[in-house]
Amino acid sequence: MQAVILAAGRGTRMRELTDAAPKALLEVAGRPLLQYTLDALPDTVDEVIIIVGYLGGMIHDRFGGEYFGKRILYVEQEELNGTAGALWLAKDILKDRFLVVGGDDMYASEDIARIAEASNWAMLVDEVESLKEGGKIIMDKKGRITGILEGAHGGPGLVNTSVYTLDARIFSCPLVPKAPGSQEYGLPQTALAAADQLKIPLEAIPATLWIQLRSPK
Repeated sequence: MQAVILAAGRGTRMRELTDAAPKALLEVAGRPLLQYTLDALPDTVDEVIIIVGYLGGMIHDRFGGEYFGKRILYVEQEELNGTAGALWLAKDILKDRFLVVGGDDMYASEDIARIAEASNWAMLVDEVESLKEGGKIIMDKKGRITGILEGAHGGPGLVNTSVYTLDARIFSCPLVPKAPGSQEYGLPQTALAAADQLKIPLEAIPATLWIQLRSPK
């Protein structure tokens, strides 16, 4: 199985910490964030495509072409046009079923293993107490995602954690902007529209651990 790690952003919320390194290389407890992501991938993943951008050469120099038996390829995202725009850069490399994982948050390996085993397309979601930002996930009674509401909603709800199981059929569908008029193409919006077009269920898999790193503190 292949996995795509999205690690092109600078991480502007981290302010001066990312002046000299991309966010994916910031260290937590002595290890860079990206290493936690690589360590969380299941054994079934044998090839990893890392989408790099800001100071991407540093990521290449740190991890090289292999990580504990997993081959690593690098694709540069010169135009930061969203998470779906980043994934589309790897479409000629991706063969069939694959994982997509955000490269600057922390996840439980058990959660990524569960979503990798999903029978359909899937998105890892987490319940938060207050939806201050990010897309609110709407589900039906079968646990399938039917909508994503962008913007601040307040109150509790489910949000996307930026982990997915998809396959190459998604590339037959058009990119979808993150919001009307946005110059960024959102992967959750694109995946949901493609799932609807192709009649593929998009399952919501609940996360047991999701640590967002959004400030130097």
